[in-house]
Amino acid sequence: MRLNKIGNQRALYSRLLISITLCVSLTFLVSTIIYYNYYIGVEKKQTFQSDLGNLTQTSREVVNMTDAAQSLSFQIYRNSTISKIVFYDKPDIYDVTAAMSELGNYLSSMPYIESIYVYNPKGGQLYIASSHGQNGVFTEQELVDTSILDILSHYQNYRAFTPIPRVYSNGAQENDQVRAYTFLCLDAIGWDRAINSAVIVNISAPWINKEIASPADSTSSTYILDDQGAFLSSNSLKQQELTPEEAGFIEQRIKGKEAGYFIAPFGGVNSLISYTAPDDLSWQYVRITPYEIITQQTNTIRNTTLLIAALVLVAGIGLSWIMSRSLYLPIDRIVSEMNILETEKRDSMFMIRQNTLRDLILGLKPLQSMQQVEKLRQLGIHFTFNNDYRLILLRIDHYQAFREARSSYLLASKFAIMNIASEICGQTYRVETVDMNDDGILVLLNIVDPVEYTDTGLIEALLRQIQQACSDYLKLSLTLTYSHIERNAAQLHQLYKQVREASNHRLFYGHGCIIKAQDICALESSTYHYPADKEKKLADALLSGKLDDAAEQFSSIIRETEAFPFQTVQLTVSRLSVTVRELVNTVQTRNRLQYNGLHELPCLESVETLAELEEAFSALFHTLQEQLAGKKNAKQHDLICQINAKINEDYMKPHLSLNQIADELNMSPIYVSRLYKQQTLNSIVDVILEVRMREVCVLLENTDLPVTAIAERCGFTSSSYLYRMFKRSFGTTPTDYRRLKSARMN
Repeated sequence: MRLNKIGNQRALYSRLLISITLCVSLTFLVSTIIYYNYYIGVEKKQTFQSDLGNLTQTSREVVNMTDAAQSLSFQIYRNSTISKIVFYDKPDIYDVTAAMSELGNYLSSMPYIESIYVYNPKGGQLYIASSHGQNGVFTEQELVDTSILDILSHYQNYRAFTPIPRVYSNGAQENDQVRAYTFLCLDAIGWDRAINSAVIVNISAPWINKEIASPADSTSSTYILDDQGAFLSSNSLKQQELTPEEAGFIEQRIKGKEAGYFIAPFGGVNSLISYTAPDDLSWQYVRITPYEIITQQTNTIRNTTLLIAALVLVAGIGLSWIMSRSLYLPIDRIVSEMNILETEKRDSMFMIRQNTLRDLILGLKPLQSMQQVEKLRQLGIHFTFNNDYRLILLRIDHYQAFREARSSYLLASKFAIMNIASEICGQTYRVETVDMNDDGILVLLNIVDPVEYTDTGLIEALLRQIQQACSDYLKLSLTLTYSHIERNAAQLHQLYKQVREASNHRLFYGHGCIIKAQDICALESSTYHYPADKEKKLADALLSGKLDDAAEQFSSIIRETEAFPFQTVQLTVSRLSVTVRELVNTVQTRNRLQYNGLHELPCLESVETLAELEEAFSALFHTLQEQLAGKKNAKQHDLICQINAKINEDYMKPHLSLNQIADELNMSPIYVSRLYKQQTLNSIVDVILEVRMREVCVLLENTDLPVTAIAERCGFTSSSYLYRMFKRSFGTTPTDYRRLKSARMN
């Protein structure tokens, strides 16, 4: 009684201490969350106000610069000296010099101006005053800054005196890439709206953007959303590549909206995006700051507070554990040991049940006594073998590939199939499932509904549901075979053999089929006669090289066995394998082919469908066909080489001809001529003449032999024949050819 009281006091004290610790920790946690959200909101607002003030000032600077550029353009137009190069088609050199001097004065008096262009389309010239790069008078073809011509060609796309951000080349040897805001002032009055003249002022982007730049200690980036909808970097003036999400929130939440800010990912980083309202130029300025920079200090405070809360929680729980450990340690040890024993029993029970049922099905331990029945019930097996029952065998299609791809999940996948089958069939039958340790899972069904005896479609409907569920959830294809209804427990093993034997007819029906074992058993009464005539046709086709016909005969023989027991199929495939192996041996020996694995034929146990078996034998025939074709091509190549060697050796003999070459090769002249033409696209007669003519040219160029001697040395029957052939081949006579070659050498 005293021990119970002490134990209750310890438990009460422990619970009280843990409750207080949890309350303190939760208070820290809740207050941290509240303060964190408040400070984050304050920091976001302060950052936005700072960015807005900076960006608004920049906007005013750009607008003021626009006014300055407009004023400068009007001054240039009104300047009487410069107007001569603006409006005259061909101003004289003195006017050009004076005008260029005036432009230079404007340029030097305004350091923020990068360059000034005066464009006179009538003269087709641009007058450029620049501090760097091209400076002077240039035609449109000589101009390095080609982008300005595109702007002038499409000037209607730009608002008057609105800066055009761009990057262009000024032709300087160093730093030729210029970042500038271009202001366009033009005269396009007329019915055709063509440009009569234009003044272009390029203001240095770094000068304008010095106010846009973020603080030196900031990682923010500033961008410009101009009136054309382009999103430009304030530093490089290059249009930024945006993801569809970034382009979407710029279009929906920034463009044309009043100043504001929001949080969104930009460039893969969660950021604070601040933006201004459209200014007088319809421009908006956007500053993007990584969110973690803004919340850095607040995160530090939050983490510190959370650490304190965690320390309080750990210390309180640790103290409670230490104080109550002496009381609860023995009890905890007993509970742990009981849990371990329960877990081991639960884990091993499934394997014991599976092994027991598997031994019954395989006939290793037949069910013969009431003690065995009682043992089954102790294991949780309530299946009654003395009542009506039937068997369903579920075979996994493509089992070898499945086992290799999911070796680590094989047992889990089989367990899932067993659960699916039990769930679907359990609504109509009493169910037990057994893993047969191969590609098959056996389902035992106790018949409890009398409708089952008459409704043969019920079982097949359930089997299709199992197939569909395994396909949807496990991505597996199953072949299902079901037996007839049996009552005798002693027939369990025999019934399993029938179902297993019937499932082998998947070879003909294909993957995903449903087989009724009773129909397959009925085939045992059929008598099979081996088609020796087709085997002879197969042998003749293989020996004659007609491998497609051989494959067709092989398929025909195998497909005829579909209406017979599977043992007949095995004997037929075995006999065909021996026959094909001997025939392939004969073909290889006769044609002197290499033995490179052509005799590796599949056994019937390693294939699941007839298509796989036919594919294996077709691959054998195809490989043999490739070897025969390669042997034939090699022989033809050797024959062509012999003919060419013969021509090169005997071209000087007048009697060299197609018939002589064919006689020496002991072949028909027609066959030799056709083969040579197919392989080289030239006739033998033309090649003989070509070799002789090549030697004639060499002798004409390098010797003083008369044409008669050359004709005799090169195999021509007469010099007149040589003259005629040479004239036809080269369009000139041998004498003229020699004279022409000699003249060129001298």
